[in-house]
Amino acid sequence: MALITSAGVGSGLDLEAIISATVDAENLPKLQKFAKKESELSVSLSSVGAIKSSLSNLDDVMSKLSDIENFNKRTATLTQPSSGDLISVSTTSKSTSASFNVEVIDLAQGSRAVMDDNLYTSPTDIVTASGGNLTFTAGAKNFAINLAAGATLEELRVAINDSDDNFGVTANIINDGTSSKLVLTSDETGLGNDLVITNDTAELDNVSTLANDGVTPGGLKIALTDMAQDAVIEVDGISISSATNKFTNAIQDITITALKESENNEKAGLVVDVDKATVEGNINEFIEKFNNVIDTIDYHTKVGGALNGDSSMRSLKSQLVNTLSSMVTGAGGFETLYDIGLGLSKDGDLEKDSLVRSLNDALSDSYDDVGTIFTAPDGIATVFTSMLDNYLESDGALIFREDSLNAELKQLENDKNNHDYRMEQIEITLRKKYSSLDVLIAQMKSTGTFLSGQLANLPGFTRET
Repeated sequence: MALITSAGVGSGLDLEAIISATVDAENLPKLQKFAKKESELSVSLSSVGAIKSSLSNLDDVMSKLSDIENFNKRTATLTQPSSGDLISVSTTSKSTSASFNVEVIDLAQGSRAVMDDNLYTSPTDIVTASGGNLTFTAGAKNFAINLAAGATLEELRVAINDSDDNFGVTANIINDGTSSKLVLTSDETGLGNDLVITNDTAELDNVSTLANDGVTPGGLKIALTDMAQDAVIEVDGISISSATNKFTNAIQDITITALKESENNEKAGLVVDVDKATVEGNINEFIEKFNNVIDTIDYHTKVGGALNGDSSMRSLKSQLVNTLSSMVTGAGGFETLYDIGLGLSKDGDLEKDSLVRSLNDALSDSYDDVGTIFTAPDGIATVFTSMLDNYLESDGALIFREDSLNAELKQLENDKNNHDYRMEQIEITLRKKYSSLDVLIAQMKSTGTFLSGQLANLPGFTRET
């Protein structure tokens, strides 16, 4: 608070100290109450925030455990031969648990067309004097290019590679010392998908696989070993072919991709099973997050804690523990969470491997029933999620609690501002009063000094020494 004037200058009295002491006597106790209240509110807000955060983490785990798709996942375990990876595999939730041996007989390949010898000696040789069109076809795909009059072999190569419509044909020129040969490679794999190049002028027969007459072979030839072919694999001795290296549903609901051909009849081992590791990991995370919530509540409600004696926190803890015992229907021989191998320790912590059975046994023997325990309409995760929403949603209890504490902090800030203004007014009033006293005393001192001087000048006046 700003000082209005320096009181006591006229009177010589320490009026500043008197004013300060008077204001402090009114101000300091109130400031101490404000500080205590602000600290209590801030600590309470922090405690509620910590509990809300731990509940939110638990809610995230419940979202995983309430989703049946997370129990339907399948894993594919591959045992590759020593020569390298033969296959890769992807599964779906419908994949059936089983084991297979897979051999890669052939990889799929596209066709390769090579120009006959001695047709051209240099890339600058002209392939058409008057110009024309070439059409490239492989299976259901095709594209065409137009060559200008006087186009060279090199210009043809560039036109093929730069065509915006090119579906996957690569053109190169190979010089063997006597000839410059055009070599075309198609990435369109699968039996019967050989590259076919046709033209609209006989001038382009040398750079076509089929001459302009539609019968005679052109100057580009595809050898037997360069023809497009299917990929072939054997699954447990059953031969399966595919136009590409990807085999979809060769084993129902499983996709196999061939990576390389087997050497010496080597095979890759494939085992498809439920994804127990991920499910067990989610359950472990549930145990961890549940215990963290209980520990967090206990810490903030202990003697001396910001929420000690808080009935709503006691109610929350009670709901959490009681939810563990919820009864679930349709889960085979399981009715509660404790039936699948979870239990409470003597210290109140949720833990695996109860006296009833181990979680691992439950997952191995009754995997689908474990999923039902969590994901059924009355399942543990479903009930937990519903209960947690009552606290974490926008109109939930903890959000309401935080809003109330923040409102109290805002009101406290207003109260502090109002108090500061009141103290300023009190100081102003005191200064006005003491200013008048200061002037009065100063006048009296001045009058006393004057009278003393006058008396000293009277005849016969003797100053005492």
